[in-house]
Amino acid sequence: MLLTFFFVSTRKMKQTWVLLLLLLLGTAYSYRRNNIFIALQGKATQSSLYGIGIPYNAIDGNRNGNWDQASCIHTKKDFTPWWRLDQRKTHKVFSVNITNRDIRVGDSLDNNGNNNPRCDVISSIHAGFTQSFQCNGMDGRYVNVVIPGRAEYLTLCEVEVYDFMNILFPLCIFL
Repeated sequence: MLLTFFFVSTRKMKQTWVLLLLLLLGTAYSYRRNNIFIALQGKATQSSLYGIGIPYNAIDGNRNGNWDQASCIHTKKDFTPWWRLDQRKTHKVFSVNITNRDIRVGDSLDNNGNNNPRCDVISSIHAGFTQSFQCNGMDGRYVNVVIPGRAEYLTLCEVEVYDFMNILFPLCIFL
């Protein structure tokens, strides 16, 4: 911010400096968080492939839940089917939005990443709906969506993973 002042007299100059000091004291700086969509930068894989349900479909940016539109992933009927996003480096994961399961976030590939700490458990998501899950800044390179402990098909239509970027911005406070 550039301020230009012209001073005519000493008295006005003192008043201007007092005003400037009050303005500076009344200005605080705060952080605002902006969502950073990081899933598109990663690489997806899954336990098996059924039909046209390739892993990339879950991070293509298309929330369309219609199978015929080729925007969903689909596994075969696997025991503990899973889908995984490799973010290519560790991020703080604050939220995961899933369209159409157990979400895990961590740096390990033990058991295909399914042993990483749990962010949340998905009881159900109705077809075509998107649900948001808060992971509160969990550190992890891998984000897994898994149906643990039983033989099932896994279908996901979109997985959005968000990190936050802190931005410093001025916040004016009037005294």
